[in-house]
Order: sequence, then C-alpha cells, then structure tokens
Amino acid sequence: MAYGSPERLEDVPAYYADIRGGRPIKPEHLADLIERYRRLGIEDGSPLNAITEATRASLERELGMPVFTGMKHWTPRIGEAVAQALETGASTVLGLVLAPHYSPLSIAGYRRQVEAALGDGAELAFVESWGAEPGFVDLLADRVRDAKAHVVFTAHSLPVEGSGDYEEQLLDTSSAVAGRAALGDRWSFSFQSESPTGVPWLGPDILDHLRALHDRGERRVLACPVGFVADHLEIRWDLDVEAAELAQELGLEFERIEMPNADSRFVDVLAGLVRRALSVPSRA
Repeated sequence: MAYGSPERLEDVPAYYADIRGGRPIKPEHLADLIERYRRLGIEDGSPLNAITEATRASLERELGMPVFTGMKHWTPRIGEAVAQALETGASTVLGLVLAPHYSPLSIAGYRRQVEAALGDGAELAFVESWGAEPGFVDLLADRVRDAKAHVVFTAHSLPVEGSGDYEEQLLDTSSAVAGRAALGDRWSFSFQSESPTGVPWLGPDILDHLRALHDRGERRVLACPVGFVADHLEIRWDLDVEAAELAQELGLEFERIEMPNADSRFVDVLAGLVRRALSVPSRA
C-alpha cells in the first residue's frame, strides 16, 4: 500500500479533497499544490504510481504469489486491492505499507481501510513497522557511507498530538544507519513536509534545520530520507526544490541520496517481511 498520487493536473483537486476528508480546502492551498505538480511535470507521468507498480511487480515475481497495489488516497483503492486478493481464494491477506514507521495518524489508517474491506473474508496479517529491518538499514547505510558532508536524516512530520512513538522510531532508524555507516557525529535529524493545519507539528523542519546547520559552520549537506522509500512529491518538491533552493541561498552544497524505489535490494527487504509475516520459506 502507498499514499497515492494523482496522474494528471485535473486530478489534483479530487486527490486533495480525498486527503482532506471533507474538511474545508483553502483555495490558495489547492492552487499551490497544483502548481507544484505542474512544475514537476505530472502530465508526463506520475513517478510515485509508476514506482509503486514496478515495486509490486518485482515483489510478485520474487515471492511467486499474487501482490496487489492499494492506494490510501487514490486509485487503485485499498478496498479494490483487498477485493482482488479475495477473488483469488486467499485465506490470508497480508497488508504491507511502503512506509517504514508506525503512527496512529498514518499506518493505523491503512489498517482500518484493509479491515473494513476484508470483513470476515479472510484472516489479516499486517506488518505495522519495519524501520529497523537490517536490510533496510544496510541499504541506506550504503547510500551515506563515506559521505563528505553532514548527513541529515528526514521523515514526514505529523501533528504532535496523536503521533505516538513515531519520532522515537525514526531516531532509532537514523542512529542505526549512522552507526552502520560509521558517520560518527556527522549526522542529525529533521522533519519535512509539514501541512498548514493550524496545530503543532513535530520539528525541526528541514528548512529551519538547514539554516541552523549553516549558522554553525556546516557547508555540505546530504539528505537521507528514512521515512520515505520512493521519489514522489515530498522528495521531488520538498527536498529537490524547496530545500535545494534554500541551500543555494545559504551557500550550502546540498544533495540527497538515491531513493530505494524498486531497487532489487529493497524488494528483497519487502520479500523478507512478507515471508516472515506469513511464515513462508524462501524459494531459494
């Protein structure tokens, strides 16, 4: 499962309305979101949806069992994916979100959608968090090892209230990656992609953090998202555009790691999670 992404500019209003869940939408916020997708060239193809499909297909080949995609806020919907799984005659359906860390405000919502669609149709197995998975930590560590820069690990911010131990999980993953890559003290953590909801969100935000790093004398920064696994809006806009533009203004050299996307090593991590959750041995 993944968050979902619109395919065309004309889809953005409906997509945003789905995210808002009936709550009022400020016209300026919608216009800003449309402009972001326009500048990223959404009409040429939605990267998140294409990456999710490539990951699904690779995982299906690796496992030798049906794998279906369900989006939280776009098509194909989670309910559609569950229906497809039940049509195969499955007695167990496994839910796996392409987001490594659990929060009542995020992963729990995916589970509720699966449970609602599943009913009494089959048993549910659900992977709630996997940010400490050794293969995932190794993959990220290889991306930052020997970096000649200060490494900033990032993840999507959430409202403080109701976030549970989300921040603690993220720091555990970041610390594990930094340790595996022998970064020493050349790393820190910040959140990104806060939404304008009028309530306190987890911080510091990446833009504020870049300013603080500059003020303390850092001149090269490598961003390593640990809460995201694919190139999508929060990566291609919030980091590649907003953070990169601010870094240029500050005189910072700024880069980010290559995202896992459908990398075979990442697919292997997902396959391991599935096999362990279902107690299915490797075909090898």
